[in-house]
Amino acid sequence: MSVQTPAVVGHCDELLVALGRFRASAPITQRWGERLATVLGGGGRLLAAGNGGSAAQAQHLTAELVGRYRDDRPPFSAIALHADTSSTTAIANDYGVHEVFARQVRAHGRAGDVLILLSTSGASANLLSAADAGRAAGMRVWALTGPAPNPLSAGSDETLSVAGASTATVQELHLVAVHMVCAAFDAAVERAGR
Repeated sequence: MSVQTPAVVGHCDELLVALGRFRASAPITQRWGERLATVLGGGGRLLAAGNGGSAAQAQHLTAELVGRYRDDRPPFSAIALHADTSSTTAIANDYGVHEVFARQVRAHGRAGDVLILLSTSGASANLLSAADAGRAAGMRVWALTGPAPNPLSAGSDETLSVAGASTATVQELHLVAVHMVCAAFDAAVERAGR
């Protein structure tokens, strides 16, 4: 017979509390999904970036848009910047880690496109540089972060800041946000008949 570790059950309790508060973020995810449907449906693209677990969440988002979330629909342009390992390692080697995403944003981002940056701390130097590059290119810069205030939320056009007691809980709620954005995106695409 196994004994339940308080930290294991406590994690669920922590997530439940944070999820209850997070529910109020639905209008932001709705707006982001609808805006993405307009931008991507008009031939624009989404660029996404994060570090570590946030990179996985960024790639999850782009996979849902290029592939599908729930129902079959056309593919849309969404690029996870960290997934191009040759570019990221070359840029890090030649220009420094702080330029890994910014240089790609300057290469791929166009005015009117969307750049979404995911960070549990909201303080990653390479994401702050990417936000600057996105704004300079005329992109909409969105941040999905941990608790605010943080530098990334201050440097973005819009932010969804997640209040969680731990990094793990923030990451889990970032995935919930990704799925909520995708649900809103798909509904808007369907309404537009795309």
